[in-house]
Amino acid sequence: MAGSTHSVSNQVPPLVGYDVFTADRALTAAVERHLDPDLLDEVLGELSALGRASGAAQVQEWGVRANENPPRLRTHDRYGERIDEVDFHPSWHRLLGKGVSAGLTAAWARPGGHVRRAAAFLVWTQVEAGNGCPLSMTHAAVPALRTDPELAAEWEPRLTSMVYDRELRPARLKAGALFGMAMTEKQGGSDVRANTTSARPLAEDGTYELTGHKWFCSAPMSDGFLVLAQAPGGLTCFLVPRVLADGTRNVFLLQRLKDKLGNRSNASAEVEFDGTWARRVGEEGRGVRTIIEMVAATRLDCVLGSAGLMRQAVAQAVHHCTHREAFGGKLVDKPLMRNVLADLALESEAATTLALRLAAAYDDGGEQERALLRIAVPAAKYWVTKRCPPVAVEAAECLGGNGYVEESGMPRLVRESPLNSVWEGAGNVQALDVLRALQREPGAMDAYLREVGMARGADHRLDGAIKNLLTELADLEGVEGRARRLAERLALVLQGSLLVRFAPPQVADAFCAARLGGDGGAAFGTLPHTLDLAAVVERARPVS
Repeated sequence: MAGSTHSVSNQVPPLVGYDVFTADRALTAAVERHLDPDLLDEVLGELSALGRASGAAQVQEWGVRANENPPRLRTHDRYGERIDEVDFHPSWHRLLGKGVSAGLTAAWARPGGHVRRAAAFLVWTQVEAGNGCPLSMTHAAVPALRTDPELAAEWEPRLTSMVYDRELRPARLKAGALFGMAMTEKQGGSDVRANTTSARPLAEDGTYELTGHKWFCSAPMSDGFLVLAQAPGGLTCFLVPRVLADGTRNVFLLQRLKDKLGNRSNASAEVEFDGTWARRVGEEGRGVRTIIEMVAATRLDCVLGSAGLMRQAVAQAVHHCTHREAFGGKLVDKPLMRNVLADLALESEAATTLALRLAAAYDDGGEQERALLRIAVPAAKYWVTKRCPPVAVEAAECLGGNGYVEESGMPRLVRESPLNSVWEGAGNVQALDVLRALQREPGAMDAYLREVGMARGADHRLDGAIKNLLTELADLEGVEGRARRLAERLALVLQGSLLVRFAPPQVADAFCAARLGGDGGAAFGTLPHTLDLAAVVERARPVS
């Protein structure tokens, strides 16, 4: 038996056995704010149940195991026949099944569906972000399929089902189905109009044969995929089923799986089509317009996913500093560490508040809210996802050397943190999309100004930021080179207006001082010392 050289103390207990949802004051407040009061008791109970599951030691272990055991590609069976399958660790299936049963693909079928799903997505991301990809794409496929009522009637009940059926078989035999998406190609990347995959019409109306490749296809074991290809009439959207109606496998050749920086539990594949059967979705030549609603919904999920990662990073940092002692006291009580934690907490709360506001706009569905989404989604996607990596890195540093060690879980958050900025259009794509909304859809800017104007007069720094933004928008010379700056300012002003209206005064005051008033530095932990930072940190503390 090993001897003991000294008594070990001052160790931080793991952050387990808590309700991830109710411990998040910013998130619970947003849900209560945006939901119909008649739904509130039901939804709060539902989200609390998911929060308790997310905080449970066993479920957190599933996330660790799924990440440590990435998927494996099997192109052929023992007889040399192509099967093109991906094997996942059992923990992946447990996570994905729990996500489906928690309603993460069911927003379109339930009242208040987008707010309740957004909150659940933000909570569930904190366990393991990888399974969010098929959940997100399945959810987002619904509006694209609705361009074809016949296809929507066939597929929507399966996509919004809360039953996870992992078997590859004809969709008509399944109680629930998952969807993926394949747009980008080697030669084009974000420029999908450069796609060369061809679609040849078949005898049956609306059916085609695809030939070509896709450079990124995530969740390749899904039941169906929305794919862009060049038809005789131009770039068109298609539905590619994994298994055909007669039970045979569609031609869906998995060439290899990507070896990614993070998101390792999720399979991302390179796919070849060679006589692959497909059904047209929407009109020929209008593929981008058809699939754009799916893209918009997945972009909002990028915002939610980043907000979830930031929240978990901040929760871990505050939890650590609450328990850890150094230099004669708790770390959380040290003025400089408190400044760092408060600064991180501001970023997390601003992201959560903005993300839930956008989800509420989806639930409303009115013309004004749709116009707001047109400009606010790409701006939020640009800015929130950009803020995620520095938050994750700084939060890991709060744990010291322990935060650099895999067992802490912080390296997994750091590796995951850049992902949402890249997926569904990287930063430049989002910033240019903001410009398109400004130039082509005047109703979008009107809706945005009406939204931020609701907080006018409440904080002079916010009022000044709105005035400066209008000045920038009035000068369109060299606007493309300023697109990132505009997207950033649009997102920050919107976040500030929401926090001024809805957050505690200490949070709104600190955000406006540092993010809008110029009284903050380039690194975290540079907030004015005169602010009530203790209250900001206490609000972020993960205590149910």
